[in-house]
Amino acid sequence: MQNSIGFGDGDWNRIEETSQAWWDGTLDRPLFNISLGGRDPGRPEPSLPSQHFTSFYSLDTPADMIADRWHYNLSCQHYPGDAFPAVWPNFGPGVIAAYLGLKLENGQDTVWFHPDHSLSLEEVDLTFREETVWYRRLKELYRTGLERFQGEAVLGMTDLGGNLDILSSFRPGEQLLLDLYDEPERVKKLAWDAHHAWHHYFSELHGLLRSGEAGGNPGYSAWTPVFSKQSYYVLQCDFCYMIGPEMFDEFVRPELVASCKRLAHTIYHLDGAGQLAHLDSLLKIEELDAIQWIPGAGAKPISQWPEVYRKVLDAGKKIQIFIGQDPSGLAVVDTLVNQLGTGKGLAVVGHVDQKKKDDLMAMLKRYKAL
Repeated sequence: MQNSIGFGDGDWNRIEETSQAWWDGTLDRPLFNISLGGRDPGRPEPSLPSQHFTSFYSLDTPADMIADRWHYNLSCQHYPGDAFPAVWPNFGPGVIAAYLGLKLENGQDTVWFHPDHSLSLEEVDLTFREETVWYRRLKELYRTGLERFQGEAVLGMTDLGGNLDILSSFRPGEQLLLDLYDEPERVKKLAWDAHHAWHHYFSELHGLLRSGEAGGNPGYSAWTPVFSKQSYYVLQCDFCYMIGPEMFDEFVRPELVASCKRLAHTIYHLDGAGQLAHLDSLLKIEELDAIQWIPGAGAKPISQWPEVYRKVLDAGKKIQIFIGQDPSGLAVVDTLVNQLGTGKGLAVVGHVDQKKKDDLMAMLKRYKAL
């Protein structure tokens, strides 16, 4: 059995250096985290199948079998340029809702969180809880993953969610929208309760991830695998798609500012055209590092939004994209660089198979990422 993913201390030193330069704004080219398939893992494939959602594994599936599956998947990839091996335990967006007592329900291709019965706003309690089944499960997987990887891969932070997204799981449908009008002060209090719970979970989980006999995680990562040696997360509030700029500034922005100040590095997940109304407000958050623009289903691909990216760069922020967001694949990088006149500040994330190896390596060499 080949136990190595093929990523050592020298590789991590390189990743740390180039990633920090990107965060600092001193990297004069795009940051490329694009893994390449086709590596021989040197071992048989595990019997346990891959699952995009970790919650799809039954709770009695041994954690070491899941960690071994993760290890095998990473062993089947090459990591050229700025790419690095990372695992993201995915229990659905806003899993803190399950940590706080809601039921986690696996759908066909998603995960939902909902209360057993309708809760009034006064009944909602967003206080940190330690002993809930899904939180115990995540910690078990993190401990087992640390032991399995021995510092060869980053275990990324699960999708904790945004504060109003978490609250909206307790008050689904139109309920939270009506609460903004009917009980604004109660909503604000709960939003800050969610903030404190979020950072409690984040701090405790990363304390666990940075521990271990092998030295723990090499650094920080999240559901978007950008590496950081300091605390990092992709912040979001998908709920704000349904509210205007005034409500965003009243109910959402203050908490985002506070989180950006508490974390060393942050990217905001700008999801869908409905969130573009909040972009100007977001770009005024001094501590926010970057924007991840997701046009959404049915919208134009990312190569056709140069005005959004120019606004982000002009505000002194960086941009993170996925190559899978555009039908041109790898070629979208050249398109955006030509539109913007620079590749500085751009972080590109994705995966290609062996058929695209020559294209990938040529691009990395062209941008001096090799």
